Amino acid sequence: MEERIQKLIARAGICSRRKAEELIMARKVRVNGKVAELGQKADPKTDRITVSGRTLRLEKKLYFLLYKPKGYVTTMSDEFGRPCVKDLLKEKGIRERIFSVGRLDYDSEGLIILTNDGALSNRITHPSFEVKKTYRVVLGKPLKEKDQRKIRMGVEVEGKTVEVSGINVHENPKVFEITIHEGRNRIIRKMMEALNYKILRLIRVKIGEINLTGIKEGDLKETTREEIELGIKSKEEGKKQVRRSRPAPGRENKDDFRSQGMARRPYRSRR
Repeated sequence: MEERIQKLIARAGICSRRKAEELIMARKVRVNGKVAELGQKADPKTDRITVSGRTLRLEKKLYFLLYKPKGYVTTMSDEFGRPCVKDLLKEKGIRERIFSVGRLDYDSEGLIILTNDGALSNRITHPSFEVKKTYRVVLGKPLKEKDQRKIRMGVEVEGKTVEVSGINVHENPKVFEITIHEGRNRIIRKMMEALNYKILRLIRVKIGEINLTGIKEGDLKETTREEIELGIKSKEEGKKQVRRSRPAPGRENKDDFRSQGMARRPYRSRR
């Protein structure tokens, strides 16, 4: 069956659909030896499609959830020789070409989605979809209430406010969970540093509604595209849910900064 070439390239896990369109416009894609045009369709069963000289092959799509331990990089190789996620995959007997969706820094641990599905990867990581991620943070000292309020209102990091969807402080005030949807590098660490806190441990516990249940540190769990899609929600779906779950007048959460009459102004570090 014929499909648009950019869609086939994304399905093959080579890159996102948008990047595939750029490759087509750059004349790096050929169908049966002829330069492809944007919008052109092809049948992967009968047509030979090449991208930068590489023959396109539609691989079997694979989906895994991994609990990445601290001390591993999420890339498949590292120029400094540090342990990689690829090393964990080899230990589990996974030889197929897959990659991590998004990133989780070397000093952090927790949930990572691994796949060879470029389209799904883009669906999860593209900022427009606002897929939420939840992290458990362990601090070197208790989190003060005034700093909890600053986090809820938004802390400014590198000229941009960190928008927090939720924060839940544990009975032990050194531990809290925070939900955000942006993916700036080391953003939670930078935010807490701006508030003069040292993070001892940072664990990603959820992506959307996908969590670490049944997955131990270093373990890998096979899943399906359908299960992942059920666990993530688009920006519009999230807005609909907010409208459905909005409390009746007079029943707002007392901890909500809006119910306290506080203006949502970002906290700016003076350091």
